[in-house]
Amino acid sequence: MSELKRQEKDAIRESLQAYVAKYPSQTKAAGSLKNISVGTVSNILNGLYEKISDDMFRNVASQVKNINAPGWQIVETGAYQEITGVLSDAQRWRNVTWVVGEAGCGKSTTSRVYLQEHKEVFYILCSEDMKKGDFVREIARTVGIRTEGCNIREVWSLILDDIIQMDAPLLVFDEADKLTEPVFHYFVSLYNKLEEKCGVVFLSTDYIAKRISNGLKYRKPGYKEFYSRIGRKFYELEPTDARDVYAICTANGVTEKKDIDCVIKEAANCEFDLRRVKKSIHKVKRMSE
Repeated sequence: MSELKRQEKDAIRESLQAYVAKYPSQTKAAGSLKNISVGTVSNILNGLYEKISDDMFRNVASQVKNINAPGWQIVETGAYQEITGVLSDAQRWRNVTWVVGEAGCGKSTTSRVYLQEHKEVFYILCSEDMKKGDFVREIARTVGIRTEGCNIREVWSLILDDIIQMDAPLLVFDEADKLTEPVFHYFVSLYNKLEEKCGVVFLSTDYIAKRISNGLKYRKPGYKEFYSRIGRKFYELEPTDARDVYAICTANGVTEKKDIDCVIKEAANCEFDLRRVKKSIHKVKRMSE
């Protein structure tokens, strides 16, 4: 792997500065980063690059990088606008909403853009292998809390102490339908502790609706309480359509009608998955070079 140039390190430093600015202190910002100390953050911000290895620079870069990929323009599709509205409403009024939409409609990208542009917003990517302890500690880490030597009850206390002091905290749980049953039920406990103290938004595919429906039908423990706490309703995003794909094409330099039609056709065959749209645009641009 080649040695990082000064210019590349400066770019990482700028990204880190923007990242740290969203936290009340460098200590909190460093606490939210994996395997990165307060000293490392301080040295990079102060330009003391000789004390930091290239591998550490790359580690920092991977965690604080801008969501906008080089040469790619993010477009405010219908789903983008809807998700942004939900996030803003939840943050302002400290309410709870579960957003459902097709895979590839832009849920993750939109939430990450919102995270970059607003303070006191904390993004947690859920996974099937999360246990209750992992779930709570991941929330704490994202908020910027070190949890070494603390049990779950103590970690919750630290999280609440921090959140209560914030002006408009928002927790965003992406791919929340992947949570296992024990962690899923644990949300009721989370809600009881955070109610009216913090906005909470869950993002997932519509599989969650079937899961909740089955849980209610078979009277599974916790499902009735859970459904009540999200307002007994999911916020269903409008599907991505050809107009969204057209806007993405033109924003990213694909302007010929035949090329746009080609991208739209491929997208339509893949349920307008925006990941497919991005690949189709790159393919069209490569072919025209």
